[in-house]
Amino acid sequence: MSRKESHCHGTFGDIMNKQDEGRKKKGALRGRAGRMQGGRGSGRASAGAVRLWGRHAVEAALKNPERNHRKLWATREGVASLDGELPADFPVEWAQPLDLARLVARDAPHQGLVLECDALPDVYLDEVLHGDPSRPLVVLDQVTDPHNVGAILRSAAAFNACAILTQDRHAPPESGVVAKSASGALEVVPWIRVVNLARALEEVAEAGYWRIGLAGEAESTLAEALPAGPVALVLGAEGEGMRHNVQQHCDAIARLPISEAMESLNVSNASAIALYAVATRS
Repeated sequence: MSRKESHCHGTFGDIMNKQDEGRKKKGALRGRAGRMQGGRGSGRASAGAVRLWGRHAVEAALKNPERNHRKLWATREGVASLDGELPADFPVEWAQPLDLARLVARDAPHQGLVLECDALPDVYLDEVLHGDPSRPLVVLDQVTDPHNVGAILRSAAAFNACAILTQDRHAPPESGVVAKSASGALEVVPWIRVVNLARALEEVAEAGYWRIGLAGEAESTLAEALPAGPVALVLGAEGEGMRHNVQQHCDAIARLPISEAMESLNVSNASAIALYAVATRS
């Protein structure tokens, strides 16, 4: 199932009441420091679940009807900051900030909100390749840092990309770190995972996309390489760049026109600039 931008709209009540049909009613949970249910851990969720934190990430997840929510740990100030009201029977355990800090990664800014939920359903490549041709596709080759992937998701949402595409094994899992860095975009931008990235790029080409790989040593600039039609931007990991086989599956290799004083850009910064270039091409 693909995710759409409209998933992040609507009231908590409408979305969650729909999810709660058939679910046994639960009263509000109360907890004390050190005795919270599921409170022993360091950012790890229970089996099969994802733990999200921070207002933007939690609020977007709560508004996403494709999320199956399990439980919210929160301060009253955190819940008050949300855009909407939780249903009366939503499973909440009230807690102090220090209690919440035990539920998330070390020094993570939880902002009084920690949500445990199921991972998002899988999205498949053919679901996004035949949509609006003006929306670019972002392809990441072995970009493993969750902060970078989250930031790229945020830029993809800002510049109306249709999806991000990664290899399944060489990409971070869906996590609170990715969600916090994405600032809600994890719930908006489809994230497609494939076994073979080169084969997926062949499918991207068959759908009519011009595949542009970004590399600092390229002769052409991105502006010179951009076509008028659908575009797939391919970015490799910092330092190593794109693998040879992935680069061989690009129609063009281009660079960003940065100063010679800098060797390269962070991959999330490069993706944001490239997406801006696609959005503003004439």
